[in-house]
Amino acid sequence: MGFLDGLWRGRESEFDSGSAATNTIELTKRHSQISLTKQGAATGNLRINLSWRMRTSDIVGIQRESLLRHPLKALKPPEVIGHSQSMVNVDLDLGCLYELQDGTKGVVQPLGGYLGDVNAPPYVKISGDDRFGSASGETMYINLDQREAIKRLLVFVYIYDQTPAFDRTHAIVTLYPSNGPRIEIGLDERHPQARSCAVVLIENVKDEILVHREVKFVYGFQGELDRLYGWGLQWGRGYKTKT
Repeated sequence: MGFLDGLWRGRESEFDSGSAATNTIELTKRHSQISLTKQGAATGNLRINLSWRMRTSDIVGIQRESLLRHPLKALKPPEVIGHSQSMVNVDLDLGCLYELQDGTKGVVQPLGGYLGDVNAPPYVKISGDDRFGSASGETMYINLDQREAIKRLLVFVYIYDQTPAFDRTHAIVTLYPSNGPRIEIGLDERHPQARSCAVVLIENVKDEILVHREVKFVYGFQGELDRLYGWGLQWGRGYKTKT
């Protein structure tokens, strides 16, 4: 394991909920679904975190190219490379398409300022917009005390206004239920031209809260995810406020 991989694993623990590292369920193609109801975790706030880093191979490539252009840099002490927008050149955002039992549909996402509400419909709220891939990442909260009002939630990740670069990043979406182990979904598949990815579908099926791994990459944005899952919303071009 390289230094940078070790640094990443160390940073993961900074936003761990306190459980042991082994107390984690990874949703995979083979084991793609879990019931929060059966593990007694269908209450309280379900916290969902998105974090990412640049692939180590790409960082090494950047260092090599820099040394070729500036050979004297080889005489200087090595620099510790952290997360920065200029290096990663990708801005991953966390979002959620929601459908309530009364038929209400919509989206929660930083783009357009649709930040949601955790104590009122849609009972989903996103907190913060991390544009740099820091350890804390982006966080979303789902109020499962209001699970009876929720029909389905599609949590997705998209690249905002940058060159498609899912193949250049290691992204992880982690769910922290109110009880039991955390749930991880890795976005490690190489899809160089993809701009969006449906990550996980949370459904209320006969009063049981099911979490299903999706990890479906698409080449468009939220509108394409909408068509793929039949949400039926109207979409227009949105922009973020500059910070």
